[in-house]
Amino acid sequence: MSTTPFERNGGFASVRKIVSTFYEYILEDETVSPYFDDVDMKRLIDHQSKFISSMMGGPGSFTDEHLERVHARLGITREAFRIASGVLREAMEEHGVEDADVQAVLHEVIVREHLIVTAV
Repeated sequence: MSTTPFERNGGFASVRKIVSTFYEYILEDETVSPYFDDVDMKRLIDHQSKFISSMMGGPGSFTDEHLERVHARLGITREAFRIASGVLREAMEEHGVEDADVQAVLHEVIVREHLIVTAV
């Protein structure tokens, strides 16, 4: 029986831990942390946990149009996107996500870079 990365890695509770670690590190980065000034982090962690869960084959779905719309006004640079992608990798690895699953999730995120990056 085939399982998804979401199932193999402990479901939503584990994804939430990964996302919490991700934001701990992100908020320490001087390039990326300003994007989160005045953001309700509890709400964002909940939302991002659902997004990453969906990227891992779990429940929930996010359309590319939704992703583009919520990031349009943020002015995210390519550098910030790459830093955040690297931090996501680090958080997943820290929580024991297998390399193949890390690669699969990062692929899903990276193919959406053009929807998230809105500044040069």
